[in-house]
Amino acid sequence: MSQPFKTSSFFMLAIAQSLGRTCSSVLKKGSWLKIVVLLVVAAWGMLLFTDGPHEKHLEKLLWYARFGLWWIILGVASSIGLGSGLHTFVMYLGPHVALFTTKAVQCGRVDLKSAPYDTILLKRMPSWLDKDCLEFGPPIYKETIPFSKVLQEVYLEAVLWGIGTALGELPPYFLSRAASMSGHRIEELEDFNPSTSEEGSASPTLHQAKQWLMSHLNFPVILLLASVPNPLFDIAGMLCGQFNIPFWKFFLATLIGKAVVKVSFQTTSVITLCNNQLFDLVEKRLIWAFGNVPGVASVLLSFVGKLKTAKDKFLSAQVAASASSAGKGKWNLSFTLIWNTLVWLMVVNFIIQIVTSTAQGYLRTQQELEMSTKLSETELSASEPSSD
Repeated sequence: MSQPFKTSSFFMLAIAQSLGRTCSSVLKKGSWLKIVVLLVVAAWGMLLFTDGPHEKHLEKLLWYARFGLWWIILGVASSIGLGSGLHTFVMYLGPHVALFTTKAVQCGRVDLKSAPYDTILLKRMPSWLDKDCLEFGPPIYKETIPFSKVLQEVYLEAVLWGIGTALGELPPYFLSRAASMSGHRIEELEDFNPSTSEEGSASPTLHQAKQWLMSHLNFPVILLLASVPNPLFDIAGMLCGQFNIPFWKFFLATLIGKAVVKVSFQTTSVITLCNNQLFDLVEKRLIWAFGNVPGVASVLLSFVGKLKTAKDKFLSAQVAASASSAGKGKWNLSFTLIWNTLVWLMVVNFIIQIVTSTAQGYLRTQQELEMSTKLSETELSASEPSSD
């Protein structure tokens, strides 16, 4: 913020340098790859700028691309940034699943979407949100909507969001691995490096802890850490990079844990909470199973009551938000306006952090090259014989 123009110029130079390296790498792969890239670009340009029956298919393909990128980017924004990411499950995915479940229960059917990409997108609300149930037809399910039917309608966006969260965990891994290969230390991992006591000998406790971590950071452990809500998973990624855990072992365990196990648990919880019939059934089963356990029955009833209160507050807030959005063209201070303002401020701050860190990395690299060049020149001049 103190030097915005210099930071922006360094950021643009870093992006240009990265693109140049990418293009150079592609050009060095061989002529067949160049031909394939040129053919793909030419075909895509022809499809975009020519009229014909392919237009509707191309438009649908673009909608699928927007849909996939939107949810993946939200997932990346949720997990990237060493704990400073946006809570996009609470802001976007959770409310989307809750609203769809509530609408499906009200209408007695799950075929509400006009297409799989008919979800919350940037500057676009789903078409089914404000429609009356009569527009979809008579109810298909008279009593309880099967859980699997609701899940399969929202699971695609949930998995895409989970893939994004797995991708967001890669920067700490690569940062730590690069530092390990170059002999540098990561500040967050200083406690895991064998320290030196006052006499100068290595601490045996930290050395044993490091050896234990190296031997236990295997696929099942990484999968377990990724499968539960874990704000310290960035540290696990750093440890995997520091101890040179293979990339595919780390990424596959993280992908399965976050995009399958964790997302399934989160989505299931939201669907159960917002499906009145299913929630009542789960409540009865829990009371039947734990109702006679001393000390558990009262806690269970209190917990269920709090869940119902939270659900009612969420639904009433959504009704209020819909009512406030009905009066378009009239500016008024509402919870929705305040919330959206806060979200955009967090997004802007997040972008500023990315630009700043990229510019700092570029500047650091240039300074290291300049210092190494000066050092080489100094050594060369020192080695030359004097004129005397």
